[in-house]
Formats: sequence, structure tokens, C-alpha cells
Amino acid sequence: MCMCLSWFFVLDKMQLYISPSLRHITVFPAKGFKEFMKVKVGSRRVSYRMLFYSLLFFTFLLRFVFVLTAVDTIDGENKCSTIGCLGKRLGPGILGRRFESNVPEVIYQVLEEPIGKDELKGRSDVPQSLEDFMAEIRKGKTDAKTFAFKLREMVTLLEQRTRTAKIQEYLYRHVASSSIPKQLHCLALKLASEHSTNAAARLQLPSAELVPALVDNSYFHFVLASDNVLAASVVAKSLVRNSLRPQKVVLHIITDRKTYYPMQAWFSLHPLSPAIIEVKALHHFDWFTKGKVPVLEAMEKDQRVRSQFRGGSSAIVANNTEKPVVIAAKLQALSPKYNSVMNHIRIHLPELFPSLNKVVFLDDDIVIQTDLSPLWDIDMNGKVNGAVETCTGEDKFVMSKRLKSYLNFSHPLISKNFNPNECAWAYGMNIFDLEAWRKTNISLTYHYWVEQNLKSDLSLWQLGTLPPGLIAFHGHVQVIDPFWHMLGLGYQDNTSFSDAESAGVIHFNGRAKPWLEIAFPTLRPLWAKYINFSDKFIKSCHIRAS
Repeated sequence: MCMCLSWFFVLDKMQLYISPSLRHITVFPAKGFKEFMKVKVGSRRVSYRMLFYSLLFFTFLLRFVFVLTAVDTIDGENKCSTIGCLGKRLGPGILGRRFESNVPEVIYQVLEEPIGKDELKGRSDVPQSLEDFMAEIRKGKTDAKTFAFKLREMVTLLEQRTRTAKIQEYLYRHVASSSIPKQLHCLALKLASEHSTNAAARLQLPSAELVPALVDNSYFHFVLASDNVLAASVVAKSLVRNSLRPQKVVLHIITDRKTYYPMQAWFSLHPLSPAIIEVKALHHFDWFTKGKVPVLEAMEKDQRVRSQFRGGSSAIVANNTEKPVVIAAKLQALSPKYNSVMNHIRIHLPELFPSLNKVVFLDDDIVIQTDLSPLWDIDMNGKVNGAVETCTGEDKFVMSKRLKSYLNFSHPLISKNFNPNECAWAYGMNIFDLEAWRKTNISLTYHYWVEQNLKSDLSLWQLGTLPPGLIAFHGHVQVIDPFWHMLGLGYQDNTSFSDAESAGVIHFNGRAKPWLEIAFPTLRPLWAKYINFSDKFIKSCHIRAS
């Protein structure tokens, strides 16, 4: 069935005629001289569908023209309500719409004017919300300038409140993550008391017949440096429970003087046989007690520089000019862990374990979920440090780290020696080939750059042991599969429980440690399942699963 229908439109200064067959479109100028243009359309019968889509197109065209006409009226142009306004201006305008609009220009001018920090203090006429703002605008006819002033005041007020709230949040998180929870303090005290009164809590670890295994390279040697008994217990238990050959596992636990007795008591009373557990304090190592130890000297200097340079958390929070994220970074730099010997000691592994050829170093905020013995089969290709890279992956927040994320490339000492876009890697679970390490100057390089950073008032990097590690191990890193080390579970809870559960090792790096109240409740069970909450020490200190 053929429908014969023609369209005839009168536009401003032109007439548009569409033939019934849709095969010809003719354009007539407004004046008498006839010029026409024919657009040929392939011969076909007009269906209802074709008619529907054609009408739909012209409906949208009319609405578009109406919107442009309305905008022209707002801009102070001559009022026009007919379709003849379409195309009334050529050149600077497009379909009747000029680029240079008086209203936006006024708004830009007002919004670009700065507001003094005390200008809004005590003001009761500033809208407190978008709802208040809209209600005030609807009250009467408001010109563009008044609209912009009200908008600027409202946004500035809300921005100030948001900034204050964010800084308070960062401060509270800093305090929560830097303080020792009373439950952990209780656990250390009760274990120390048990050590002094119970001979079973003072066992030699390991027993005399197992001591030769401590230097036997046929075993799988793991090193854990921690002053947190509960955290160390989770790492140890998860390591042994998931091992396919626990009788070949040797875990060397290094702690400080104050934590040694509680740590020894815990592992004496909670053996993980057939695995071999060694507990030693730093002062038990011969190397550590002879002469000057570079890491201790650097830590003392670092502590002095930080106390002078930062001015404490109060001075940081009181800064009204810096962005909240900058303040958060400075607060994080004050964290005691960054000046802990437990955090720096890994750089001296070759000296601490002179008889061992290869070790896997573990942080105390990880959980092992698979057998780690295959790590000894990885070909290191002569490299020293087997680590997971942190510049690729689906999690763009955690896995987007390059050298520029940690080092200050505005400093010439950094910019002339390193590539800012080079991929970074992670501490937390690392394979260290100690044989290859002893042939390098990695440790000396580490201490050299730590000293340079102290001399420059921490201007090369601000916090942590990873930045000097990135420099010292530069060119000595063998990249391993990300399965062996999933990061970021202490930064944000975007990682799904199922994804975390399927990783070989999960790392709660960040402020939200699983033993803190600020831990993410969806991810904490992956850590908590390795704690026996019916244990008398755990119960008496009110350590709970959630």
C-alpha cells in the first residue's frame, strides 16, 4: 500500500517541500527567484514504519528548536516563539544559538572571584543545602549575577565543611591506626606474666634437636619481623596450615626486646608442629650487637628530622591551605611503623642469616592461603628480589603505582637518576635470593639514599621503607605472578571477598589493619579465621571475631 503524503514547511527566509514519494526535496528561497535542489531517494514504497520514523525525527527537531529559542530569550535576545528563529543568525551562531552568552560570562566572573576564609563566618543567609538554594531562587525573579553569588556562597560553605570533616576523619584514622589497641596491650602483658611464672612458656624455640634445621638450605625458610604477637600468630598459623609439607617449613620470627618474652610465651604454649618456629630478638643476633648498625643510626636521625619537619599532628591539621589528601599523607608519615626497626630490618637479611641461600620475607599484616613451597621453584634469573608489580591490574587504586607515586621527581637528585613511569613493586611477600644479594651493593645503596633523604629534610620521599627499597633494588627485581600477593585490603574494601579468598597471599597494607576496629568488616573474616577465640589469653583480653 502506498501512502501519498507531502510535507511543506515554511522556514525563516526559505521554504521546504518534500514530495509524496519522498524522492525529491525542494528548497525555495523566500524571494521570488526560484532555486531548487533535488535530493534523490532510492525508489521504494513508503511504509508505516518509514512514516513513523520521519514524524519522530521532525518532532525532535521542533523540540530542539524550541529549546534554542528559549535559551536565546534567557540570554536577553529578542523574543521569538516561532520556528522562523531557526537559522536567524549565521557565522558566530549555530542554529540561532550564539557561543558568547551573557549569562554564563557573568556567572564565570562571579565564581572566579575569591572568597575570604572568614567572609561566610556567622552568616545565616547562606543556603545550607541545594533544597534551600532552590527555594530561595524560586522566591522571586533572580538575575544571573545574584544566582551566581548565591551559588558561590553555598558551594564555598559546603566545601569548607567537607574539608573540615575529611581532615577530622584522617586525624581519627591516624590516631586509631597508630595507637596500640588495649586488647593487644592486654595480650602482651598477660603473656609476659605467663612467661615469668610458667616454665612451659619459656621453652627454647626451637628445641635443641631441631636447631640444625635453622641453617639447612633443604628446608623452606621464612622470615617474619614483628612486635605484634597476635598478628605474628595469624601469619604463622596460616603459613603452616596451608603448607603441603609443614615438616619442611622453618619460620624465623624476629622481634624487639620488649616483645620477646610475650612472643616466646605464645609460641611455646601454641606449638605449630611439625613446622619449626624460631623466636629471636634483635639483640640475640651477633651481627646486630657488634659496632654501629646503619639502620639504627638512620632511624635515630629520621626521628629527629620528622619531629622538627612535621611539627606533630596538631600543626599538620591546623594548616588551612593544604588539601586534605596532602594532610592525610603527612599524618601517615608520622605513623610509628615508618620509624620501626621491624620495618627496616629486611635490608640486613644477608647479615642476619649468613648461612641461608634463599628466604621468603613476610610482613605481619598478611594472611597465607596456599602452599608457598612453589616459590622456591621460581627462576630468579640472577635477580635478588622476587616481587609482584603494582602498576597493572583491575584495581586502579591499588595497582596503579609507579616510581612517581613514591619518589619526588621535582627533586633533581631523583629526576636525573630514575624514570617516573617505571613500574613499582610491593613489599609484604618477597622472595630474596641471599646468594645473589651478597654479590651486590644493595644494602649500601639503601643506606646512602636514606642518608640523602635525611639531609634534604625528607624531600626525596616522605614515608616508609618502600621508596628507598625501590631505589636500592632497582635492576634487581624479578617479577612474579600477582596470585602470590594481593594488596590493598587495608586501604579500601573494593576487593570482593571471593577475589581475596582466591589469592595465594592477601596483604592488609594500609591503615585498616584487621586487628583494629577500623578494619573492613567484609574482609576481616579472612584474617580472623586463624584465631582461636576460645583460647584463654584471647578471651581474657576480650579479643573478638568482630
